[in-house]
Amino acid sequence: MKKLLFFISALLMSEISAQDVVGNTTQNSVPEDKMNIIKTNVTAFAFRNINLFYERSINRWFAINVGFGTVLEGSVPFMNAFLSKEDEKDFQNIRVKASNFTIEPRFYIGEGYGKGFYFAPYYRYSKVSSNTFDFMYDYNALGTTYEIPLKGKGDANGNSGGLMVGAQFFLNKQHNLVLDFWIAGAHYGSGTGDFTLRSDVLLTPEMQAQLKKEIENLDIPFVKYTVETNSNGANINVNGPWAGLRSGFSLGYRF
Repeated sequence: MKKLLFFISALLMSEISAQDVVGNTTQNSVPEDKMNIIKTNVTAFAFRNINLFYERSINRWFAINVGFGTVLEGSVPFMNAFLSKEDEKDFQNIRVKASNFTIEPRFYIGEGYGKGFYFAPYYRYSKVSSNTFDFMYDYNALGTTYEIPLKGKGDANGNSGGLMVGAQFFLNKQHNLVLDFWIAGAHYGSGTGDFTLRSDVLLTPEMQAQLKKEIENLDIPFVKYTVETNSNGANINVNGPWAGLRSGFSLGYRF
């Protein structure tokens, strides 16, 4: 009888232990069969940025995240922050659009397989282009000011590298709904671009000199550019630093 009770007790203890192991596995471990995540940064939509990212886990601690974004054509953000009101009025109906591609190796220091805190060095390619916009400049001659209209257009692109620090969480028990919090990211590199201004008015050497001076006096911060003028207008070459910040919340699906 004692042997039978001991045997029954042993079976019960084994069953309890097995349930504990299964319970802990279900609650704490990350399923390894779901190695892919598709997501989008929802906070970027407020800035006309439509984006999509794909993340693939290579092993528990390492993943590759790639993404593409396009900014729909619209007004230049924070234009009044780097141009005076006087200079800003020279640019009429200017609109810009942009696109970017990012490749981002991720190193997870949390639970892994796409969950927990991570740091991610990344590379980003960006391109910005404008519509055909109106540019007005004031030509002064013999005490009289004449408004000279020009049509402008151009684009610029940049290559940069940076570092992102963030944290990614699973929102449900099935571990297929994902929240990716970009805590802080910054990148820096170099960019080039060409913009043209064309006038229907044949510009004299004096008019060209005043146009060149007015464009150079715009003094746009963090942008280095050179100006060449001719009888048809001006050519502006941009060559200088290219920088940006990244932050926000992404929602995704893991499969």
